[in-house]
Amino acid sequence: MKRLLSFLLCFGILVFWSSCRNDFEFSPSTGNLEFAKDTVYLDTVFTNIGSSTYNLKVYNRSNDDIVIPTIQLENGVNSFYRMNVDGGTGDVGTPREGKFFEDVELLANDSLFIFIETTINIETLSNSDIQFLYTDKILFDAGSNQQDVDLVTLVKDAVFIYPNRDATTGLVETLTFDVDGDGNDDETTLQGRFLEDDELTFTSEKPYVIYGYAGVNAGKTLTMEAGARVHFHADSGIIVTNNGTLNINGALSSDQEVLENEVILESDRLEPLYTDVPGQWGTIWLFNGSVNNTINYATIRNATIGILSEGNQDATNDKLTITNSQIYNASSFGILGRATSIAAENVVINNCGQSSFAGTLGGKYNFTHCTIANYWNSSFRQFPSLLLNDFVLDENGIPVVNDLTEANFTNCIIYGNDNPEFLLENEGSVFNFKFTNCLLRFDNSNIEGTGNYVFDDTDFYVDNIFNLDPDFEDANENLMRIGEASGANGIALPLIPAGFDLLNTPRNSSSSDSGAYQSVVLED
Repeated sequence: MKRLLSFLLCFGILVFWSSCRNDFEFSPSTGNLEFAKDTVYLDTVFTNIGSSTYNLKVYNRSNDDIVIPTIQLENGVNSFYRMNVDGGTGDVGTPREGKFFEDVELLANDSLFIFIETTINIETLSNSDIQFLYTDKILFDAGSNQQDVDLVTLVKDAVFIYPNRDATTGLVETLTFDVDGDGNDDETTLQGRFLEDDELTFTSEKPYVIYGYAGVNAGKTLTMEAGARVHFHADSGIIVTNNGTLNINGALSSDQEVLENEVILESDRLEPLYTDVPGQWGTIWLFNGSVNNTINYATIRNATIGILSEGNQDATNDKLTITNSQIYNASSFGILGRATSIAAENVVINNCGQSSFAGTLGGKYNFTHCTIANYWNSSFRQFPSLLLNDFVLDENGIPVVNDLTEANFTNCIIYGNDNPEFLLENEGSVFNFKFTNCLLRFDNSNIEGTGNYVFDDTDFYVDNIFNLDPDFEDANENLMRIGEASGANGIALPLIPAGFDLLNTPRNSSSSDSGAYQSVVLED
């Protein structure tokens, strides 16, 4: 009985107390809202491509529950911005949706979130500029108590390359080419199309945005001129088919942050959040039969595989010649070669989910003054920075072997945050490799069963240095210059002509450094 009386007494007090509260009596806003920022920058977007979602936090610091009469975009229904206010989009199905909100309630000492996105058509803003600064405002209470927050977005025009879509079936065009080398074209599942003749030169005038795979057909050459910018949507890339050619003709840049003359190939997500996210697009695929591919002064970043080169290991000219270039943040391999031929000089590869360079199923490889490093989390990658093998396993797990006719690494740095950082897997009789005047990460005393690693055999290992710190500027941030304390300093084999490093610094003909860069004094 006492418990029942206590319960009834407490219940009565609660009812009386709640009946006296005016928590849900909202007063009009008096123009004293506070904001987490006075301007929301939505970074850079391409025309007609949606932005990421950005947010603005709005605070009611008063002790009164308030109602904001209106939250709206200054440009109204014509604005290219759209909003979501605390989970709502406003008048659904009308032109006001995402643009105009009425009587938004905000409790005392509470806050709400506004989420902002944009998709902008630059053609409606400017007839000539390739980029345009688009602005608007969020207005809070359009009356005498009005407050506002600015919205700013840089919009870039671009050349868009994408596959056609069948209006009836909705199917997206796929590439058809000779996949198995029997002389007949095969239908693939790769969404994309072959480039037309008037699309085979990429200039620096506008960026290029590619959806699906842009194909280079037989007898055609895709040329990318100095300063070109190429952006790929997810699962997109370039494929160079039989007798097709890719020539990337970048040039030395005076500003190593802007890289104004390099050709840059990366994702179509321009927001800073995506700057170093691996695996945002597919690959540059040099298919079996493509010929005379050259890459000079290019930066390739955030792909799944930076470059995939297949076949033609016995070609008179190397299938791929790559110089003065950088490949970073590939989620799988920086360069993956399969029974192919690659010549590389002054190339830097770093931070890849598997190997930075993998020469598989044999092939012919000659790397000079290259930095092949990997500082990806070593707990999550299966292979070292450098992988060489001469086989692939068939469906029954039986090795299919092909000769590794050459694998020469001269004046290179092969290093990373794991040990060892190179792996040689030999199943056949021809497996020719040689490391000359390289800085190598391999602590032999700590590893058993090293197989082919006979370090005192001068046919394979000549004047190399093991396990000394390369003194990279900041490998985690892909800053791969070496300092004065580098183990690579002064160890290079003198070459004639001595040549230049990746930054066009002259090398010393009698004593130069291994790797793609000559050493410099690094700032702390």
